[in-house]
Amino acid sequence: MNGGAPHFRSSSPLANRQPKPTTSSNKQNSKHSHTTNGTVSNMNMKKRSSPLAANDGGWYWLGNAHFMTWKAGDLLGVVRHHPLPCVFFASLLFFMGVEYTLRMIPSTSPPFDLGFIATVPLNRVLASRPALNTLLAGLNTVFVAMQSAYIVWAWLIEGRPRATISALFMFTCRGILGYVTQLPLPQDFLGSGADFPVGNVSFFLFYSGHVAAAVIASLDMRRMQRRGMALVFDLLNVLQVVRLLSTRGHYTIDLGVGVGAGMLFDSLAGKYLECKKLN
Repeated sequence: MNGGAPHFRSSSPLANRQPKPTTSSNKQNSKHSHTTNGTVSNMNMKKRSSPLAANDGGWYWLGNAHFMTWKAGDLLGVVRHHPLPCVFFASLLFFMGVEYTLRMIPSTSPPFDLGFIATVPLNRVLASRPALNTLLAGLNTVFVAMQSAYIVWAWLIEGRPRATISALFMFTCRGILGYVTQLPLPQDFLGSGADFPVGNVSFFLFYSGHVAAAVIASLDMRRMQRRGMALVFDLLNVLQVVRLLSTRGHYTIDLGVGVGAGMLFDSLAGKYLECKKLN
């Protein structure tokens, strides 16, 4: 019968292919034999299992790729249920076009900063009124003292060290990055003896410790359900950003990364404390 009756054959060419019996004397050689009487060799099976092996005119890995299961409804569902990543994808394409067609700033020119352009009127006002600049610098220093006081209070008085650890992580990383790449002092910089660091004799531009510390304090306040205090800190932080741009005390990138740094190091401090609890 050769393993089956012909009239039971399926329409598929592989349905009735039966393995050829082997004896003990040729088992070793059968591993490398080619197909005989419809038998698929072990070598061919290995090739078919390879991600790069041909399979019915295509590629095995392509046929099993995740996107091959997508349908038109799935694509529409991505847009409907995940609009934010879709916006990010569109922005990726946009900024790729901007980056590859951008005219580079010459080495002899000052850096281009959109935040500086947006605050030109305020820069002129503060430049023409030194007393107002000193007043705003003093108020900003008070805000820095408030940030520091809260972060230390949370540890020493309330016994919650996360904000303090986060600030230590943040300022350590800021010191490393600020020293490794030292940015030039912006043109039209308006220093003040009432500012922090005192007198603006020297400081790291990248990234803003003022902004990052305010974010760390605000996140800790939210964890403690102190939403009113957190909102006040956020508003003061926004005013701080405007003032630092207006006085050219930081580039826009310093301030933006400062926000991200505050969030990042708050998260890392939380993970650090979780690891210590497990140990």
